Amino acid sequence: MLRYLTAGESHGPQLTAIIEGIPAGLKISEETINVDLARRQGGYGRGGRMMIEKDQVQILSGVRWGETIGSPVTLCVVNRDWVNWQEKMSPHERHRDDKIRVTRSRPGHADLPGVMKYNHRDVRNILERSSARETAVRVAVGSVAKAFLGAFDITVNGFVVELGGIKTERHGLSSDRLRELAAKSELATYDPEAEERMKAFIDSVKDAGDTAGGVVEVVVTGAPVGLGSHVQWDRKLDARLTMAVMSIQAIKGVEIGLGFETARRPGSQVHDEIYFDSSRITHGEATGFFRKTNNAGGIEGGITNGEEIVIRAAMKPIPTLYKPLSSVDMLTKEPFEATVERSDVCAVPAAAVVAESVVAIEIANAFLEKFGGDSLAEIQRNYDGYLDYLRSF
Repeated sequence: MLRYLTAGESHGPQLTAIIEGIPAGLKISEETINVDLARRQGGYGRGGRMMIEKDQVQILSGVRWGETIGSPVTLCVVNRDWVNWQEKMSPHERHRDDKIRVTRSRPGHADLPGVMKYNHRDVRNILERSSARETAVRVAVGSVAKAFLGAFDITVNGFVVELGGIKTERHGLSSDRLRELAAKSELATYDPEAEERMKAFIDSVKDAGDTAGGVVEVVVTGAPVGLGSHVQWDRKLDARLTMAVMSIQAIKGVEIGLGFETARRPGSQVHDEIYFDSSRITHGEATGFFRKTNNAGGIEGGITNGEEIVIRAAMKPIPTLYKPLSSVDMLTKEPFEATVERSDVCAVPAAAVVAESVVAIEIANAFLEKFGGDSLAEIQRNYDGYLDYLRSF
């Protein structure tokens, strides 16, 4: 079983993750993880914090000479801005200064419900951990998960498919081609024409002091039949994927395959018909069963069916606006206009990277549950035996 915890605040000294369950023998490097960290920081419409931080990971345990050794892997991402916050975020009582307390809660954030839940009188105690800055270290964990999946020819890719109501067109392109185009895009999208209109929309909302949201899509290619299970609610892979993606800050909706569109169509236009062609096996496929459509998004009954896994998420616009919204001071109860802080106008491309990461973690976890072992070589033997079984089914 793969599990992890993250720790750290937005302006604390660092963000940390501890991953348990990574088998021995997996090649990982700080350089590879840093590529994904840079992707998370990029994108058209990002704000001032990205100018300060240049995220770099440190591998602190569980890896020797470039390979995992079977013990927990510890990852750390240092906050460069910590140098300016050492007293404001100090763990020591001697640095306490009630004059710098934040008492004004921002609409759309966890500020007000958080202080009420935890009995705080300083919003900073909530906003520091609820910040999307936490996703930096989750991306690092996801990079390790993608390295594991890559050893079994499973790929996970995130894209922006809609922004400000502007939708992309796939034009029948292969997954490899989509990935190539998105890698060159400032908005992590594969549709250059839509990208230009999206950029214009971002510029317009920036000029208005507003922000922009959108929809991201994650596609998993190469996952075998049989990950997840139907037998208990918490073992259904679609449920676990949905929870993982919904846990990303600012995500307000998740769908798999056709998602909500299935409610608008008759069954004949929803369910994927099943076919069989034995020649698929001779051409390297794991099974002769296949579907010509993929409305289910690669999962049926909580179990992968061998098709691409497709999951989408709706990200709300960033709630910190340069044209501030109204709120109320939690101590004085006086109305005020919300504080204007440095912020993104649009972070949808970053959300695509984060969604890609958390999906990779859940797919890796499901893979380990089915084919688990203590080393990569042992898991490979288990997986190869399963593929031989599928070909004979």
